[in-house]
Amino acid sequence: MHPAKELRGKKTNKLLHKRIVLGITGSIAAVECVKLARELIRHGATVYPMMTPSATRIIHPDAIEFATGYKPVIQLSGQTEHVSWCGLVQDPVDLLLISPCTANTISKIARGIDDTSVTTCATTAIGSGVPILLVPAMHLSMYDHKIVQKNIEICKDHGVLFLDPSISGHKAKSPEVLEIVETVIRTIGKQDLKNKKILIIGGATAEPIDDIRVLTNRSSGKTAVALSIDAFERGADVELWYGYAQEPVPSYITFKRFETVHDLFVLIKDKRVKQFDSVIVCAAIANYIPKKLNGKIPSGKETLTIDCFQAPVVLETLRSQLPHGEIIAFKTEEQKKNIKRRTQQLLSEYHLDGAIGNTLAGFGGEYNEVLLLTKKGKSTWKKGKKEELASVILDMLR
Repeated sequence: MHPAKELRGKKTNKLLHKRIVLGITGSIAAVECVKLARELIRHGATVYPMMTPSATRIIHPDAIEFATGYKPVIQLSGQTEHVSWCGLVQDPVDLLLISPCTANTISKIARGIDDTSVTTCATTAIGSGVPILLVPAMHLSMYDHKIVQKNIEICKDHGVLFLDPSISGHKAKSPEVLEIVETVIRTIGKQDLKNKKILIIGGATAEPIDDIRVLTNRSSGKTAVALSIDAFERGADVELWYGYAQEPVPSYITFKRFETVHDLFVLIKDKRVKQFDSVIVCAAIANYIPKKLNGKIPSGKETLTIDCFQAPVVLETLRSQLPHGEIIAFKTEEQKKNIKRRTQQLLSEYHLDGAIGNTLAGFGGEYNEVLLLTKKGKSTWKKGKKEELASVILDMLR
């Protein structure tokens, strides 16, 4: 068995049975294509490589064959690879991914010029309706060229998708491999949340005690980030409002920071919130807010008393802002025996569409055990990694 086949599905099966043609052109970013191909395979994909002659001067075809398990097509043969993969045949591939894609190749695709295996495959794919995703990588002066930009628009007018480059200094750099793979999953995955606008509110609040100290909790933000990633992969327009937490947010997720309960209320009261179809609140929001003291509380005190007052309830205001929107919220309880009753109370009191109950065991860790309740009375216990539970929670959305 080829080593590439041994990798298939090692991470997830999100691309299982998906067939992808990977077109590689003559950008220096081609050196990342071994990683890219391997990551696609780790998510279950089968990857067929094509290379322009210029690409072979940057990365050797043997390296690409090792990465994918298939000899790259550099020049079309009597096997008519462009037709058998991307033509009007019984079983075309699921995606033509050209990464990296040079200004030269973009312009040729826009003008129907077929002088490499990659551009010929692109023309065939456009004609037969096979999805195409281009990942530009070039010097910024080339990317900003008005004719190149016009050619990008021509491609888009013909249904070609683009993953925008990362602008750094004078370079329009290819995005990280992770972002490319996630965009591929979003493009050819199940897309059951496509065109749905979803807001995730996660992380902890951090209420100031004095000018340097805060009162917060152990929420890691892992669930919020996992929900955001899964929603993105399933085609949603997702936005994350992210509190005081350390879990890194991927670059492709749109997010806003908040710190205090007041900050969160400012975001909720913005009229933009009405655009969301669904909101999932998994944030660990303070129930009590300390009375802030100016400056720094002096050290050396034997005892210290901090006065707190009850925080306003975010869910109440959120429901008033979204009277017809879908809202799912979390409820944390110390003892498992109390979870169902208290989660049901939360569901009813704030007119939620769903509620998730969990114990303290989920704070800060990779795993969680949750109770999923719907307003129709259905209840289910689920246990697993937070990434796995994120998908189950999103399945609750109507």
